[in-house]
Amino acid sequence: MFQDHGAYLKWREKKFDTHPGSIDELIVEVDDLENLSMAEHEAIMDRIARANMAIYVSRNPLPDLKRFARQFGLENLDANWLSGEDGISRIEVTEGGKGYIPYTNKPIKWHTDGYYNPPERKIRAMLLHCAQSAADGGENRLMDHEMLYCLLRDQNPGYIEALSRPDAMKIPERTDENEVARKEETGPVFSFDEQDHLHMRYTARTRSIEWKQDPLTLAAVSALESILAFPSPYIFRTRLESGMGLICNNVLHDRSGFEGSDRLLFRARYYDRIR
Repeated sequence: MFQDHGAYLKWREKKFDTHPGSIDELIVEVDDLENLSMAEHEAIMDRIARANMAIYVSRNPLPDLKRFARQFGLENLDANWLSGEDGISRIEVTEGGKGYIPYTNKPIKWHTDGYYNPPERKIRAMLLHCAQSAADGGENRLMDHEMLYCLLRDQNPGYIEALSRPDAMKIPERTDENEVARKEETGPVFSFDEQDHLHMRYTARTRSIEWKQDPLTLAAVSALESILAFPSPYIFRTRLESGMGLICNNVLHDRSGFEGSDRLLFRARYYDRIR
């Protein structure tokens, strides 16, 4: 569909016509996250279909997130050494931040989760659940990656071509005191699965990232950064409070800095796409 220009234009028209106009349209109130009613499930799926994300509001700060996720076909977790035995990560301020910014109260730039993962561990969906919000700050901005794709393609289809090349973006290897902690990963920003679903791999970081040094790629990156840098009807802002969460097909997001160290979120990353 994305390769067939006529089909793409029809899809694009529907995308813009149905996309939420405000953060309020993304919110779904839920009674029991672990046992959604048919109406609650349909309401969340409606938001996913329109914007690749939904924000739920519940009264339970500590639900069984795996049980919640299974209701949307999410089974295969991307567990890592920083996650718990259940494969879910506690995102909280720790001494030294474990060497990673999410475990500090510093701001985090725009990114999609797992941009440094190899292709066989591509993150297609994620949950971010708030158990305790910060005293002040800790806001998220959110943007549907399909909308960003459309806006870039509107500016110049060549930008899409450049960012779809297999050598567009390189994440250098990460080493620690003992060995290589993460291998180098080179790949595209935009790619598609067998069902023609769009996947985006991106970080706005300027360190530990290398862009292909050709004029079209650099112009595409600059255009992408400009879209994310300015206010847009397609960029939503929210602050997750206790019992609230984000379920999405790995949309673009960032985080503002915050005060204190009480903020606690749980993050689950999945190889599956929401269905």
